[in-house]
Amino acid sequence: MTSENHDCDVLILGAGLAGLSLARHLLLEPGDRKILVVDRRALPKKRQQVGEATVQVSGYYFSRVLGLEEHLLQEHYLKYNLRFWWPSSEGADRAEGYSQSYLRNLSNIATYQLDRNKLEDELLRVNSLDPRFALIAPLTELELDLGKRGSDNEHHRFRGQNAQGEEVSGRARWVVDASGRARVLAKKLDLALPSPIRHGTTFLWVEGLVDPEKLTDLSAKEIRLHSSRSVLGHMPYFLATNHFCDDGMWGWVIPLHGKTSLGLVYDRERVPRERVATAEKLVEWICEKFPLFARDLPQRKILEWSGFKEFSHDCRQILSADRWALSGEAGRFSDPLYSPGGDLISLQNTLIADAILSSETPAGSEQLPSKVRLYDVMARAFYDAYVPSYSVSYDTLGDQETYSLRYTWELAIYFAFYVFPFINDLFTDPTFGPGFLRRFAKLGPLNTGVHPFLVDFLRWKRERGMTPPSRAAFFDFSSIGPLAETQGLFFEVGVDAGRARQILDETHETLERLMRFVVAHVSAVVVDDDR
Repeated sequence: MTSENHDCDVLILGAGLAGLSLARHLLLEPGDRKILVVDRRALPKKRQQVGEATVQVSGYYFSRVLGLEEHLLQEHYLKYNLRFWWPSSEGADRAEGYSQSYLRNLSNIATYQLDRNKLEDELLRVNSLDPRFALIAPLTELELDLGKRGSDNEHHRFRGQNAQGEEVSGRARWVVDASGRARVLAKKLDLALPSPIRHGTTFLWVEGLVDPEKLTDLSAKEIRLHSSRSVLGHMPYFLATNHFCDDGMWGWVIPLHGKTSLGLVYDRERVPRERVATAEKLVEWICEKFPLFARDLPQRKILEWSGFKEFSHDCRQILSADRWALSGEAGRFSDPLYSPGGDLISLQNTLIADAILSSETPAGSEQLPSKVRLYDVMARAFYDAYVPSYSVSYDTLGDQETYSLRYTWELAIYFAFYVFPFINDLFTDPTFGPGFLRRFAKLGPLNTGVHPFLVDFLRWKRERGMTPPSRAAFFDFSSIGPLAETQGLFFEVGVDAGRARQILDETHETLERLMRFVVAHVSAVVVDDDR
């Protein structure tokens, strides 16, 4: 049997979104480093890839950092924020019978609805144009011998078999696991941790465009001239990541060119998995829970479907001074409610790429242990901040008032502590990280306290038989002033670490003001006194 040698600087396990985008990130930097991507599957992938929605961090990363703006605008839909729907007593069998909460104005940072297969194919295409890039797919029977920094054997060694049955082997300075749910390094190094988030999912793709706005008896003219336009605006609703909500569960509707992605994410104590375990059962369940879809989905051709019994998982560590790392679902995944998967990839790849690049110089290699410690804590903080929302507050999905308070709070934190530093390249600024973490930690007690507080408020409402409004209600999240103020941080660009710390201190006061508003609103409802 013949053998091929593939020594490289960076070995990336997995030719999915995380792995190919990290390769692109590194290839955009000057230098002669060699990058090898391997995947156990042949490419292009035949199965449709789930996880289509981006938000501001991931939208900025894929378009601006990786330079894919033209491709994204040509081959994918520009996204119209996130939109949430609840049935009202007006009639759940038609669109105008639903209450909605939304952001009416488009984000100034472009976000996209991704056809993952198209995006991954484009990343593979542009990466392959660079002579420093190589791909082996499929590569089976992979074996890894990890090296240890400072030892006689610092390099990692790998071997496997290519499609022709030939042995492939080599050495790598860095190994990055982007193998998704295969979780190669997490299993090998016993890094896997359970998540307190216990949610399942079933999802599918149907042929053509499912447009919630048109699930109605209204004529096209009546849709255009409906009085709700005065508050909802004129952008096509289908461009949003549309969430149809109920207690402990929500369903997504995401447009792709030529097809629509639909899925249900649910607390497993609320929805028996067998009720939604197949594509046909999922369609039946959606049409029963949200009857407006009965006008459309039963007639649609189902193109593909899948699901996960457990969506979320955690791990002990994603970055090591021994020159290995984990990106994307190979490390951690929280919950798809706010489309954070692409954000976690963007944030992790940013930290991993900086660690790889800085280790290429003697001085940077010397500083690698301290940098890795900071970055690993930072990556943990990014993930942990999501957990209370998903593990405690899923019940609030069923009530527009309670959920809108919750989402306004979470969105304000996201704009200030995720988006603002990211668009200023601050997370890899050594003078910014420690101060950022201290300020981020100050939010912890507020963030962990608000979720049980709102769950208790919802329980109080239910015990008193308080029902949703008889007519559809519409709420623009940005009508709450502190949220609009944090969105203004999108325009604070080019600031240094010192000024950024001042802005975050000022924003902490804004967030405290927002929390006082949340408490005051709940108190006013409970005592029935607007004062």
